[in-house]
Amino acid sequence: MKSVLLIGVNHFGTQLALKLHELGHQVMAIDIREDRINKILDIVTDAQIGDSTNEAFLRSLGVNNFDVCIVTISGDFQSSLETTSLLKELGGKLVVARADRDVQAKFLLRNGADEVVSPEKQVAEWAAIKYTSDHILDYIKLDDNYAIYELTVPDAWIGKTIGQIDIRKKYGVNILAVKTNGAINLNITPDTLLDENKTLLVLGEHRSIQKCFRI
Repeated sequence: MKSVLLIGVNHFGTQLALKLHELGHQVMAIDIREDRINKILDIVTDAQIGDSTNEAFLRSLGVNNFDVCIVTISGDFQSSLETTSLLKELGGKLVVARADRDVQAKFLLRNGADEVVSPEKQVAEWAAIKYTSDHILDYIKLDDNYAIYELTVPDAWIGKTIGQIDIRKKYGVNILAVKTNGAINLNITPDTLLDENKTLLVLGEHRSIQKCFRI
């Protein structure tokens, strides 16, 4: 369990608070709007109404006592930038900030953010990849070159074993696991048989996976 200071309870912030609550973390939520705070009181450990650009207010929260500080402010980049900078100055251990554009990400990283998240950009990229392919069910980008994909088994591979298709040798693509009706099996071997009820979790370079699965 970790302690999280969540600043900004917009739609993204609310969804983040809900997930943190489900995971059992302690969350202190901050927003300048009382109506937003009132809506999330049941899913956070504590909440306060306040201006996160006010140094005295942030200092009173004991920023350095939280494991992670997350700034989800949107629509007011100046406030987001000031808040991020203050959090780091006040001893924030890990400061994560939301950016709506690439240029915002650069400024945030230069002014206190340890990491930046871009929800709309990341979801747009995921949707573009997932919904323009016949094989891709899910996608996790690791960096500009590598990703983990969940893919359906191509028709030509049905009835064959992992050893027979040997995509690691042919394409440099690694099969991490096999899912059958939603259940993940990590104990795969060259003798694992593939069928239409299975999906593959694979790791590799984008181009190699595209070539291997013809996507």
